Amino acid sequence: MSAPAIIKVCGITVLEDALAAVEGGATAIGFNFYSRSKRYLAPEAAAAIAAHLPAHVVKVGVFVNEDREAVEEIALRTQLDVAQLHGKETAGQFPGNVRVWKALRVDAAFDVAELERFPGAEAFLLDGPAGSEYGGAGIPFAWGLASGVTKRILIAGGLDATNVRQAIRAARPWGVDACSKIESSPGRKDRAKMMEFLKAATEAEESQ
Repeated sequence: MSAPAIIKVCGITVLEDALAAVEGGATAIGFNFYSRSKRYLAPEAAAAIAAHLPAHVVKVGVFVNEDREAVEEIALRTQLDVAQLHGKETAGQFPGNVRVWKALRVDAAFDVAELERFPGAEAFLLDGPAGSEYGGAGIPFAWGLASGVTKRILIAGGLDATNVRQAIRAARPWGVDACSKIESSPGRKDRAKMMEFLKAATEAEESQ
C-alpha cells in the first residue's frame, strides 16, 4: 500500500491554514464556493490565498449546481486547477477551462456504472451520505464499495488520522480528502488534527 497521489485538505478559508496544510504534506487545497456552505469563501479571498501556494499544489474549487460560465469565470479569477462539482451537473455542463472532479455520494444504492455518465471527469470524489444536504456531512461510507472502481477516485467523508489508512487500504484511491473532522470550527482547521491526518495519509505505505 502506498500513499495516495492527492492528499487534499478542503474547506480552507484562511492563509495560515493553507500554508500549514502544504507544510504538512497536502498536495491539494480546496476552496468552497457554494454560498450556502458554512465554509463558503468569496472568490477574491480564495485568489489571495491561492497566490501564496506553491505551483505544485492543486487548487480545487467546490461548486454546487453552478452555471458553467460562472464556474469558468471563478476558475480563471482564482487560478483554479480543478472544479469539484457536487450538484446535479451533467457532463455537458462541465467547464472548459479547468479539470473536473465529479463528486458522488456512496450509499447502499451506489452503482459504479454511474461514473460512466461523466466521461470528461479526470476523477471522482466519492463522499459519504449527506441526506438532503449538498457536500459531505462528515460521515464515512463503506470504503470497500469503491474497491472495484477502475477510474481515478478520491475518498471523502469523515476522514481523519484515525481512519485514513483504513480507507486507503480498503479502496486504494488516487486521493483522500479531509475537511470537517480536522476542524476546530467550520472553515478553521485544528492544527494538531490536520497534521495528524496528513502524517497518517503520507505515511500510509508504512502501515501495511
